[in-house]
Amino acid sequence: MTSPEVQHITSRENPLLKDLRKLAQDPGAYRKLGKLWLEGDHLCRAALARGVRPAVAVFAESFWPSASPEWVRSAGKTIVVADVLLAAISGLESPAPMGFVLDLPARPELIADAPTVVLDRLQDAGNVGSILRSAAAFGFTQVVALKGTAALWAPKVLRAGMGAHFGLRLIEGVGIDALDALQVPLVATSSHRGDWLHKARLPHPCAWLMGHEGQGVSAELEARATHHIRIAQPGGEESLNVAAAAAICLHASAASASR
Repeated sequence: MTSPEVQHITSRENPLLKDLRKLAQDPGAYRKLGKLWLEGDHLCRAALARGVRPAVAVFAESFWPSASPEWVRSAGKTIVVADVLLAAISGLESPAPMGFVLDLPARPELIADAPTVVLDRLQDAGNVGSILRSAAAFGFTQVVALKGTAALWAPKVLRAGMGAHFGLRLIEGVGIDALDALQVPLVATSSHRGDWLHKARLPHPCAWLMGHEGQGVSAELEARATHHIRIAQPGGEESLNVAAAAAICLHASAASASR
């Protein structure tokens, strides 16, 4: 497969490769560079399925002859990189042979009545990405990440989200006062107070408040909640992982709304 628009890179000092290393290895680099790095065919396919087109498609030299024509046609530019150089960029144990560079989407305006998930200082990238997947799966179209939450477009969050990012309105780095614009009930999760989830009448649409892994929802945010919910745990555990709790709560909301 050859094309006059294809650029071959053989030097690790190439400026694009330097940027890719930053994007792949620094969780906050996308904010500085205004770019995203999607590594691997699953994320790239998920982006294309949502109508997202890459600025650059990047392929390992050995993989390039079998690259999908769809990937090549979708990109504004195609880069072929020596295998060893592309592998050195990766943050994965088993580096993928291809990826996309995307322009960082502009931050959308908050929609007042959208089904929403609010993330309050969550630290673990895997938890954040998993919650984004649950939000997308259960019809919560907007995610608001308060200051102190893991970067939503960081590489580990992107991988954990498995493509959910591209179906959501993502608003990050805002203060708690930004929630004043929401016109839906705020529902706080708790391990020790509130109505039992399986018995509660859940409002819909609403905004679920998901708190810090160790500290839960902050007192200031909890005070804004109109509903407080806890999940029955007959097995006796003190609390659930926040991503597991979010999946349970968001599913319950979706099921309640469909009745």
